[in-house]
Amino acid sequence: MSPAASPASPGGEAGAPRDHAEAAPSRASAPAMLLPSGAPGGAEAPLASRLTWLIALRLAVLTVFLVVTAAVYLGGFTPGSFSSNVALVTVAAAYGVSGIYAVFLRMNRALRAIARAQLVTDQITWTALVYITGGASSGATSLYGLTCLTGAILLGLPGAIVAAASGAAAYLVLCAALGLHLLGVPPDQPAGAYATQWGELRYPMFVNLLAILVVTLLASYLAERLRATGGRLVQATARAEQATARAEQAERLAALGRLAAGLAHEIRNPLGSIAGSIELLRTGGTLSDEDRKLCEIIERETARLNDLVGDMLDLSRPRVPTLEGVDLSATARDVVVLAGRSGRGSDVEVRFDGPPSAPVTADAAQMRQVVWNLVRNAIQASSAGAVVTVRLWRDPSAWLLEIRDQGRGIPAGARDRLFDAFFTTRTHGMGIGLAVVKRILDDHGFAIEVDSREGEGTAFRVRVPDRPPESGGAERLAVAAELSPRSRPAG
Repeated sequence: MSPAASPASPGGEAGAPRDHAEAAPSRASAPAMLLPSGAPGGAEAPLASRLTWLIALRLAVLTVFLVVTAAVYLGGFTPGSFSSNVALVTVAAAYGVSGIYAVFLRMNRALRAIARAQLVTDQITWTALVYITGGASSGATSLYGLTCLTGAILLGLPGAIVAAASGAAAYLVLCAALGLHLLGVPPDQPAGAYATQWGELRYPMFVNLLAILVVTLLASYLAERLRATGGRLVQATARAEQATARAEQAERLAALGRLAAGLAHEIRNPLGSIAGSIELLRTGGTLSDEDRKLCEIIERETARLNDLVGDMLDLSRPRVPTLEGVDLSATARDVVVLAGRSGRGSDVEVRFDGPPSAPVTADAAQMRQVVWNLVRNAIQASSAGAVVTVRLWRDPSAWLLEIRDQGRGIPAGARDRLFDAFFTTRTHGMGIGLAVVKRILDDHGFAIEVDSREGEGTAFRVRVPDRPPESGGAERLAVAAELSPRSRPAG
């Protein structure tokens, strides 16, 4: 085999996306009907639906109220009487305005403006009915509060405020008109039933305005609670969908891992035979220059396939880290030397910059694999003549290992999926190497950061703390390892 395959369990195609990112599938959010329309995330479609129901409800309330008023308060409709005419005109106008609103609703335009207009129209309508049913002390003043509640349901706090302001203003105008004698008592109503002096108007005005305020505050509070509850429900639904998606992906990866582990054993043995046969042919001395170049191509591709097989095994079968003292500087230098002699090491320069020694506590073989995968990923992302820099330095509490390339960088949309298994935009490779790196570092409790700018290259920075990782992670990994194959297939 060539030197490219010599590291223990080297990473496969690191899978760092360099060309373009796949668009992540979007998920629909939870139904916006759970939120008031004024709340963040409220949709226009639910608002239109609520406005339609409001139009139907207000017409039903108006019709019922007209019948009750005529039958109980007015003693039946009297053709030509003042109160009957006002009631009929008010209801007819309400029906007409509702028809106009319905037209705008079908056009699906300016829905919030329509909602506010309906709230104001309702308060004016109730004021006309209040006038013919007793004025300032009429029981119909309770309808103001109903509209405030409706406004809170439609638009949240802003809707409740619009309804309360318009209702209070209309009621005060009516009371002022009666108190200043700008509006007389309906001629067909008993004058004693109406308060027309300021001394008589003060108490019903205070009580009704206070009722409007209380209903507005209560409705706003309930709308806010509904918005908060709906928001939490949307977030919980989104988290549940994400958890389900992760579980499904984990199940698929587990099945694929079992398949990969079985295939790897069957693939590796023929690869070894091919590599050995090619080596014998190349050293036999009977090949032409063209045949020797073909043998080199076969040997190089065989080494690459062997790397991919090793990556699949490493990803599908986790291994508990064996913690010991490791010289991270020596490991990085060895990988740099090896990378310069294998693969594209002839046209991409790999440099090391760091101290002579960097003692850490880790699994020696797995840390070597991490460095190898990152360096190989950087070489594959680089063009001919570029430089890959492996830099090691220390901060107050940890060693920092950085592998920086001069490639095209990683698109912003691909960074969230950078360490996902089988995610790659390269024309070759399976996108396994970085997933193996992330799994190994997570098992050790080490962190990795990515600094990339499109057109300026990418840097992967691994942070190795001084203190050994806690045993809890290793124990959890041991449980996972029990579910994996016990031994690695011979290569």
